Amino acid sequence: MAAPHPDYQVHGNIAVITLNNPPVNGLGLATRRAVTAGLAQANADAAVVAIVLTGAGKAFSGGADIKEFDTPQAMQEPNLLSMILAIEHSAKPVVAAIHSVCMGGGLETALGCHYRVAAPGCNVALPEVKLGLIPGAGGTQRLPRVLGVEAALNMIVSGEPVKSELLASLPGQKLFDKLAASAESLMEEAVAFAQLIADVRPLPLVRNLKCKHPQGDAYFQFARNMVKGMAKNYPAPLKCVDAVEAATKQKFEAGMAFELSTFLNLMWTPESRALRHIFASERAASKIPDVPADTAQRAINSIAVIGAGTMGGGIAMNFLNAGIPVKMLEAKPEALERGVATIRKNYEAQVSKGKLKQDKFEQRMALLSITLSYDDLKDADMVIEAVFEDMGVKKAVFQELDRVMKPGAILASNTSTLDLDQIASFTQRPQDVVGTHFFSPANVMKLLEVVRGKATAKDVLATVMALGKKIKKTSVVSGVCDGFIGNRMIEQYGRQAGFLLDEGCTPAQVDKALEKFGMAMGPFRMGDLAGNDIGWAIRKRKYVEQPGVKYSKTADLLCELGRFGQKTGAGWYDYQAGKRDAIPSELVEKMVADHRVSLGITPRKIGDEEIVQRLVFAMVNEAAHILEEGIASKSGDIDMVYLTGYGFPIYRGGPMHYANEIGLFNVVQAMQRFAQNPLDDAAFWTPAPLLAKLAADGQTFN
Repeated sequence: MAAPHPDYQVHGNIAVITLNNPPVNGLGLATRRAVTAGLAQANADAAVVAIVLTGAGKAFSGGADIKEFDTPQAMQEPNLLSMILAIEHSAKPVVAAIHSVCMGGGLETALGCHYRVAAPGCNVALPEVKLGLIPGAGGTQRLPRVLGVEAALNMIVSGEPVKSELLASLPGQKLFDKLAASAESLMEEAVAFAQLIADVRPLPLVRNLKCKHPQGDAYFQFARNMVKGMAKNYPAPLKCVDAVEAATKQKFEAGMAFELSTFLNLMWTPESRALRHIFASERAASKIPDVPADTAQRAINSIAVIGAGTMGGGIAMNFLNAGIPVKMLEAKPEALERGVATIRKNYEAQVSKGKLKQDKFEQRMALLSITLSYDDLKDADMVIEAVFEDMGVKKAVFQELDRVMKPGAILASNTSTLDLDQIASFTQRPQDVVGTHFFSPANVMKLLEVVRGKATAKDVLATVMALGKKIKKTSVVSGVCDGFIGNRMIEQYGRQAGFLLDEGCTPAQVDKALEKFGMAMGPFRMGDLAGNDIGWAIRKRKYVEQPGVKYSKTADLLCELGRFGQKTGAGWYDYQAGKRDAIPSELVEKMVADHRVSLGITPRKIGDEEIVQRLVFAMVNEAAHILEEGIASKSGDIDMVYLTGYGFPIYRGGPMHYANEIGLFNVVQAMQRFAQNPLDDAAFWTPAPLLAKLAADGQTFN
């Protein structure tokens, strides 16, 4: 297959170079070579008086080609800087015709052109900060010169896109020489504009524009203080301020050198490596090795939800938000009324905060209907059950669904731990059964674990993954096992937390260590939020199914006291009515201390490093088993589960990426130390065969 390249055409006396590297015209090596070749061709043609540079399809350019991230091609000549220099040095004017998407290196390329004509509705951004970087091809030096220092710095530090018409309306802006009447007329207007300025000399260059801020040092100090408060775990936002300040204080070439050295230094920071890993993993999560991208999908125009409780209502909201009608079923009218009232209340809260317009709220509520009869669900394209986590209850539900649902309807279960293959066996159509494990609150949390049963059809899987995207979820495929990916790993995390209590820690000490590491909340606060009775029910089942697995008894003792967490006003912590603040409980600390005495354990002082390593490495070891068994197809999928569903710190890139950064050899060494602890579970700390092999070979999970 030929490498992607820009098209070159001549319209009268204007050469048009079209970036043509779908889907977003990434500026890969082949594309950069073809741009410079097109420039040379246009400059050598006496009949050509000016050049228009544009992008094919749905983008001008989204910037660097992600396929080249961290590869030698990214810096191979002509690199992006060299290509922009070739544009600047063109003897004939180059006009950028910008539309749809103009981001990162795409915007830097446009800034290197002599003129810019933009279509309305174009998303313009320098999003490098989201990858832990600063723009590296002149963005921090050129954008302040055309937009003004403050507007440019805001765009560079946030990385968020801004519409072209808004930028065009800024007083004194020199980013756009012309805003086209429409996207359709852009090329016609750009070619006409190129003819108009063809003879103007000298050719204008952004690099020659003045760049100053009236308050100078005071403004940049203020900017640093603001950024520091917002981005404490990330070095890149502060470096953005430094680079824009350099644009105001140094000559252009010196500012460019400062930008490039800062960019290259940031490439090596753990935070940038983590963010780039997440960027790639998020895109890779939707790709399933044996399900081709062009697999035909089933039409999903209506959804049924079984259960109107917290999960059922939250699940329904996802589809209402996406404009898909939902029919919600409950056994009792009062349960339905409560469920609808909760959905209404959630939307009303968004309206009162200005996050949702009243007419949108009414549209969404109009898409919701309710029923007490399974027969009313017969026309739905997909049904999701969100009933009590008990196999007997699931059996009754799926037998009814099998009876009433039309052929080809997708039957989904929101189970968080139960055997999906067993659930599928309650029907005559196991190929139509899939797991859709939403995380609570389902209308807020980004993660959707899509559980693939042994009989789940490929088109069902493709349909549910596409539907996940439509409802703005990060969807990750999991095979069938107890707890799937997330809850199977979190169980080992929780077990270690329990052993730490036995050995001398308090719940608050464990939570603080994990929160300092960056977790959204520690294991005990998380238990109180989710409900400690949920874990208790799982442990009771495990005591029967896996009697050899060792647990601390502290969590059972807590539940025997009726302390199920925030919902009962007491769990590992005490709670005041109407507040979520976790107050350390003397009663719980005494319960833990008494339990230690009953076991004859003398408490010891345990440091934060041991606490974090035991909990995080326990997850990593379990995850290595999950990879080996094929429950997850790649380590990046596991990271996405933990980043979007369990509050793992973004700047650490997920548990697997974090283990890679620490070094798998070091992870195994730590595990061997933990295995010597007589109060721990020595058998568990035997490294999973995959982890042991990778560590011995000096490799990583990637």
